[in-house]
Amino acid sequence: MSQASPQAMTWQDDIFRILKSGGVKQLAYVPDAGHSHVIRRAHEDADMHAVVLTTEEEGVAMACGAWLGGDRAVLLMQSSGVGNCVNMFSLIQNCRFPFLTLITMRGEWAEFNPWQAPMGLATQKSLELMGITVLRANEPQEVAPVVQAGFDAAFNAGQAVAILLSQRLIGRKEWEGSK
Repeated sequence: MSQASPQAMTWQDDIFRILKSGGVKQLAYVPDAGHSHVIRRAHEDADMHAVVLTTEEEGVAMACGAWLGGDRAVLLMQSSGVGNCVNMFSLIQNCRFPFLTLITMRGEWAEFNPWQAPMGLATQKSLELMGITVLRANEPQEVAPVVQAGFDAAFNAGQAVAILLSQRLIGRKEWEGSK
């Protein structure tokens, strides 16, 4: 597994702070080590309802339903989950829902798993083809301003926004026992 640096916790805390201060009440996720800190913080927060999903497209529907019910929601997933959501993204476009997803990238820098590469290469283009604005953070100091900009675009301007969190932020992943 990847090793988290003290710097990594700082940018993950920034993400949670932005979601919390922005009034996010629902957080949908498929378990992912890159999002684990934010997921854990959401579970610990009495004002936030963290929901584990069986597949990522459920999170698109949950975010849209949350908006209809008067709540703000965010979807956390890996880039490999974007392919699962393509058909469901039409709900966002057809109904003009605000939407925010944070995506940890795989198939990029120092990837050990060849199965992650194809979707890693197609993630941004797939999102853009579905009418979703894509923002990206590659360095820890970029995370807070990029997440805040995406949050504002989604919930203040009513846009659909995906924030890609570079694999360099998450760190190198390795198979257990591969050393």
